[in-house]
Amino acid sequence: MRALLSAGIVSLIMAYTLSQFYRAFLAVLSPVLQAELGAAPDDLAISSGLWFFAFAAMQLPIGAALDRIGPRRTVAVLLALGGAGGAAVFAVAQAPWHLHVALTLMGIGCAPALMGSSYIFARNYPASAFGALTGAVVGFGSLGNILGASPLVWVISATGWRATLWGLAVVTLIVAAAILTFVRDPERLEQTGPRGSVAEILRLRALWFILPLFSVNYAAAAAIRGLWAGPFMAEVYGASDVLIGRATLAMSVAMVIGSFLVGPATRAAGSVRRLALMVNGMGVLVMAGLWLAPDAGVIPAIAMLAMIGLTGASFTVILAHGRAFLPPHLVGRGVTFLNMFSIGGAAVLQFASRPIYRAASTGGNPAEAYSTLFLFFLIPLTVGFLLYFLTPETPDA
Repeated sequence: MRALLSAGIVSLIMAYTLSQFYRAFLAVLSPVLQAELGAAPDDLAISSGLWFFAFAAMQLPIGAALDRIGPRRTVAVLLALGGAGGAAVFAVAQAPWHLHVALTLMGIGCAPALMGSSYIFARNYPASAFGALTGAVVGFGSLGNILGASPLVWVISATGWRATLWGLAVVTLIVAAAILTFVRDPERLEQTGPRGSVAEILRLRALWFILPLFSVNYAAAAAIRGLWAGPFMAEVYGASDVLIGRATLAMSVAMVIGSFLVGPATRAAGSVRRLALMVNGMGVLVMAGLWLAPDAGVIPAIAMLAMIGLTGASFTVILAHGRAFLPPHLVGRGVTFLNMFSIGGAAVLQFASRPIYRAASTGGNPAEAYSTLFLFFLIPLTVGFLLYFLTPETPDA
């Protein structure tokens, strides 16, 4: 873990912390945005979906940029222009569509944050260390999820949400400058062999049954944490902003814990494949619990949300499983291609959850509406989990 102590990796972790924050903070802001801008939950579903869609759409260009110009400039430039720019647009928003623009820019800016460090790990360290190193980055970076819960409520109460977003724009620029200053790009590969292409990645049969679960594992947790946890607690339980902050905080802490457990849990399970099956099997059961009993009580609801956060953190385990089958010349494009499926799945679920919620809520019973919403998340998660049984073990298992 000494690799995590360099100034360059620390600055990339800070970038990923901002990425986690920007994808999750809407759940806490939903009441004030609805009151001041008329942004209903389904409007925020569009904004959140656009964040993930922009993030996913950038993955293949980022993979090419990582291979050609390295992570230092790729991450710093996009974070400064997209991340800080999006926060500034958000700060001056006057209508829901302004939020759509802001979140799209933020998605573009945050798109290379995790991939920058992942590329360095994939190039400079053995494949067996990739999962633990990436999991640690996600664990530290997931502090952004925590900051986007109760701490964000406190800051907004003290300074207002617009001033908070201006402050975040400044912080984002500072982090981008730190990346430009401290990150060191890996040595460029000599292009004596093939450059690699998406078609070549798709010919890797080992990835075929990894991708379905990878597309929904993190997507369900991200959609609930970043978008639906707040409205769910407010509408089903009449939760205050403080209680919503605590519920999302519990979910965020669980995601942090899950990320740090990747290394020791992989060693205990014997392989990343077996760990992914165990954790996601638990995720299916918990999501089924939310579907069958969304109104079971405040404490059971928060506990189940936390478990969804814990199991969603296993996306780094699945990423490590897929990375093990990538040849050296496909590492940059391959890792970002895999990440595109993860974040793209989140975008699809965010967009699709909007009409599902709207149709289910017409009956006027919030518990039934959210039961339908959780069933919507459960079905693809179950399908991906079952298909994952067809995946091969990693070459070093």
